[in-house]
Amino acid sequence: MTRVFVLTNHKGGVGKSTSATTLALGLSGVLRKMGSANHRVLLIDTDSQCHATLVTTGRNDFVQDDSLYAVLMAPRDQAAAVMAKVIVESSWDPDLHVLPASPLLEGAERELMSVAGAPYRLADPLSYLAQHYAAIFIDTRPSFSLLTEMGLVAGTDAIVPVEPRYLETVGLMNVMQKIAEVREGWRVPHLRVSGIVVSKMDSRIKGHRYLLDELRGHEALGKLLCGVIPANEAVSYAHRQHQSIFHYDYHAPAGVAYLRLVGSLAQRCLQGSAR
Repeated sequence: MTRVFVLTNHKGGVGKSTSATTLALGLSGVLRKMGSANHRVLLIDTDSQCHATLVTTGRNDFVQDDSLYAVLMAPRDQAAAVMAKVIVESSWDPDLHVLPASPLLEGAERELMSVAGAPYRLADPLSYLAQHYAAIFIDTRPSFSLLTEMGLVAGTDAIVPVEPRYLETVGLMNVMQKIAEVREGWRVPHLRVSGIVVSKMDSRIKGHRYLLDELRGHEALGKLLCGVIPANEAVSYAHRQHQSIFHYDYHAPAGVAYLRLVGSLAQRCLQGSAR
């Protein structure tokens, strides 16, 4: 079973798009170096802001017939064929493919709100194409909207990026509860929270250190901590040039930290089935 990693949190600015794009590229590269027979990775952008699409393709002008919008609005028996048609190669690496977002997704969400089975509009066509990829990453919008539910229903592993200033235990537990509700409500037993990634960590700030220690010491959340990404200006510079941190500065602290996390994800993918 292909692992589908869903980057999600109901708060913006916590590094969802950066993490989704960086991990997707990094995983493809690591699997290639490990000699994996299949090292293609698919990135799906479900956020109408199109940030993940822009940095990986250099474009944010995808419209109704060449983006995720076309897949969601297609007749169900045609959605898989439409998905295969609109997936594009990223500008970062030919083995990193992208299902681009469009600002039109805002309208699609409103139109589909009352449609029966709407949360499966991504999972169903994706099930026909997933076998062609070593892994799939889904970037979600900063809210638990219908589009986010679609991503979670299609997922196997939910990864929650957070900033140290947003590490309130209650807030994180609410995210976990929402994912659990999607898992139970839409009967997707393969979905589980498999990691928390702390982004933009600055060890010079006492509050950051305190909150990270609080997370590590939490009985439930501490076991889910799978990566700590340091605050690093190189990430912003890379974004401005539509580059990955690995291309912009391979030795940047954030890149090194992401690469450690990529190694862990690669092992999960090579296991061949979701836990």
